[in-house]
Amino acid sequence: MGVALSDPEGILASPLTIIERENDESAINAIIDIVNNREVGNIIVGLPHSMDGTVGAQAEKVMSFVDTLRKRTEVPIEYRDERLTSVSARRILSAGNRKAKKKMRDDAIAAAIILQSYLEEVRRPLELE
Repeated sequence: MGVALSDPEGILASPLTIIERENDESAINAIIDIVNNREVGNIIVGLPHSMDGTVGAQAEKVMSFVDTLRKRTEVPIEYRDERLTSVSARRILSAGNRKAKKKMRDDAIAAAIILQSYLEEVRRPLELE
């Protein structure tokens, strides 16, 4: 799974790493380590809706994983629609990059796209005041 972080001001999201999900416990431990070491204030999780907007089997797996994660951290967790973020990530990478570690970069960039969308959404009401 791709991981991205924002700058302290919450303006720009950047890809951080990929967590290899061997099992839920190891993935949750890796997330908790990042949360604690990077002083994360919110966790934004991409939820894979079907193209028609419904919640399918993969989204249910993500929600089950997040339910387990919620038991291990007090950091607020929010979902964001991740439809087409992998496609956007591939387009960003297609400008001259090679295939080495391509899947890893796709996932991390997709995570950054999801986080950037969230940052822009929460910043918008502040800009209107």
